[in-house]
Amino acid sequence: LKQWLESSSVSLELSKKGFHREVTTTVELRPTTLSGASILLLYRWPNGVFVDPYQLASLGDQSNFEILLDSAIDLEVPAHMTSGFLTFVFPSHTGSAPSFLKLTIPVHGRYHKPSFSGEAFTSVHIEPPDLLLRTEKLFDLPIRANLDAPCTVSNSSRCSWVKKPLQQESSTVSVMLPVGDGSATMLVCGGTLLATMVCCVALSKYMLKHRLLVTQIAYCYCWCLNQ
Repeated sequence: LKQWLESSSVSLELSKKGFHREVTTTVELRPTTLSGASILLLYRWPNGVFVDPYQLASLGDQSNFEILLDSAIDLEVPAHMTSGFLTFVFPSHTGSAPSFLKLTIPVHGRYHKPSFSGEAFTSVHIEPPDLLLRTEKLFDLPIRANLDAPCTVSNSSRCSWVKKPLQQESSTVSVMLPVGDGSATMLVCGGTLLATMVCCVALSKYMLKHRLLVTQIAYCYCWCLNQ
């Protein structure tokens, strides 16, 4: 089991552009099979991105995994008002653990605070997931390699999983997200306030003019009726 964990590899790839991306995880397991083993991928997401539970639920049978969130996800809050979160991803397979896994998870960028240093983008770094393994019998491994996590996606019980040692070269990916220009805050606020005041004055004049016109028409109509 120890040799199996040390020789396996996990890598990440990022696709699409803008705020809506896809993170593809490739897992290569060596030796090729391990009878009676269950696999779990533990993602530690930064606060700069989120996954949409409703989107994941809509994928249904189209995905080759089941996912469990460690907390509720607020889709609207900006990055500085939330924290990172965990997802437990259970690959869908029967029998022995497959030798090759490829999972694609849609992720979305959060809005960030504007920059006051002239930077137009900010970087959000996504680490590869932890590769965890569970068998009916855990072999002799250092106790630090064991991790307590849900047994299944139903989260009805917890089990002891064995964690793959960290790779020397981690395939971290970075998402570049645009940020606002903080130095333009006063200009934008002032322009918005001025435009609002001009529109309010113009609308008030328009309403007053038509109100007077309606009053005059009503007066003439009443005068004609009295003649």
